[in-house]
Amino acid sequence: MLHIHFGSMANEVYDPETYFKNQYEDAWITTDLSRAMIQDVDKSTVIDCRVIDSPVLGSITPRELSGGVKTLMMMAYDNAGYVFNGSACGDNCAKWILEIAKKKELTITLHHIMEFGDGPFEIEILNTGHIVNTGLEYVEEAAALL
Repeated sequence: MLHIHFGSMANEVYDPETYFKNQYEDAWITTDLSRAMIQDVDKSTVIDCRVIDSPVLGSITPRELSGGVKTLMMMAYDNAGYVFNGSACGDNCAKWILEIAKKKELTITLHHIMEFGDGPFEIEILNTGHIVNTGLEYVEEAAALL
């Protein structure tokens, strides 16, 4: 299930770029989930754990991936107990956040109203304790908090 806290909270990694640079593992890059996220969000193809083919930049390392993809991988694979700033992701990452939350309990912070679509989904808004299942319910909750 996805749990969202609007605003900052304890254990939040507000700057995922720096955390990723120092903490990611090569094994994260070549999973099926990472390959799919990198292809969808960055339009890039994983060659191996240290080489990614970008249509814009050519051959890059994982450190040159977008902040959104890096944050998604940390949400999926980092088990240090941190809460990641979902606002480091664009709305094009929202479907992947929901996908990750289907596989594990995922808590993120948001500092904007992310577009999760119309639903159905199950998101707990930690600020209020309410569970929302549609885009309208989500936006109403979020707008009251921001």
